[in-house]
Amino acid sequence: MSRFRLSRSFALPVCPLLPHDIAAVTKKILQIIPTLDRAGAEKQMCLLAQGLPRDRFDVHVCTLTRSGPLAVQLEEAGISTHLISKRWKLDPLAFMRLKKHIAAVRPDLIHTWLFAADAYGRAAGMAAGVKHFVCGLRCVDPWKSGYELMIDRRLARGTDRIVANSPGVRDFYIKKGLPAEKMTVIYNAAVPVESLPRTTRRQLLGRLGLPDDARLIGIIGRFWPQKRIKDAIWATDLLKVVRDDVHLLVIGDGPQRDRLLKYRRQIEITDKVHFLGERSDVASLLPHFDVLWSTSGYEGQSNAVMEAMSAGVPVVGTDIPGTRDLVVEGETGYLVPVGDRAALARAAQRVIDNPQLAGRLGQASRQRMATQFSVQKMIESYATLYDEVLG
Repeated sequence: MSRFRLSRSFALPVCPLLPHDIAAVTKKILQIIPTLDRAGAEKQMCLLAQGLPRDRFDVHVCTLTRSGPLAVQLEEAGISTHLISKRWKLDPLAFMRLKKHIAAVRPDLIHTWLFAADAYGRAAGMAAGVKHFVCGLRCVDPWKSGYELMIDRRLARGTDRIVANSPGVRDFYIKKGLPAEKMTVIYNAAVPVESLPRTTRRQLLGRLGLPDDARLIGIIGRFWPQKRIKDAIWATDLLKVVRDDVHLLVIGDGPQRDRLLKYRRQIEITDKVHFLGERSDVASLLPHFDVLWSTSGYEGQSNAVMEAMSAGVPVVGTDIPGTRDLVVEGETGYLVPVGDRAALARAAQRVIDNPQLAGRLGQASRQRMATQFSVQKMIESYATLYDEVLG
């Protein structure tokens, strides 16, 4: 049973409901998402699926392309998952399989996440006779061409509500022609980080072969042009001039891995920049970072930033929509222009040079995530939204 607490307006009767009564009042929600990889939108969807109150919602999950490591969490929570195995960008057979699955599940509402699921999920759901749809827009997406935006606008006509995870994402899509009256903002949830991490700082430094006085800057994300990891490597080279004890820990993987490794060798900074790959223990490493860098050119709302702030880590991030909704300049961290590597290095140096400032920023970050971006608040917002859509 979910730990979600009902507000008074949704309180259950004093007499407990029997299983057949619960089945009669619950609404079936089908979540459709491309994968169950350990990534931002996927994490948020899993938090929501696991946290929605079971006495009100019967949650099912469908993945388009492949499953992933987060499937284990859903299975342990007793949530059924189904894989469509979409193979190509345009895959008519996958569309038919999805339509057939939707018809078998017979959901009261379909909630889609990310563009492929937004397109396939809503189109197949409409073809299967589903009446209610919620679409999730997770990022400012400058890559979308006129064709993708045309699909967004066309399918918006049959969509009840369009959820953006930040005001920046909402405003971006309103400018692209999506109906403002259907847009709403529900912030991502910040996952609480363990107060006593499993990995100690000494253990982490020992594994990396670093001295006990090493200062650590972290950057987490997929190795993709959007993330601008190269800016972080360059900024580390600048920082090396004034502080020889600073090391950059790069967590993640992706298509640009080989290019970034080559770049690290070219500027001769292999001793200061460490690639740790994809990891399942990020939560236990975060509390040991002195600073987290977020160098993205665009985002929706970074889970890495939110998790770092939950761990009390000051963030230096690019001044972009989504990130500026999280990082309060001078209060929880610092914002710098996209691509300004010198500003990135200076802000990190300011934090590392001043332990009292770092402590104040970290405490304010933790407090902001706990009060404004809690998991419970996110789940309550979606539950209320589903109730409004379903009447």
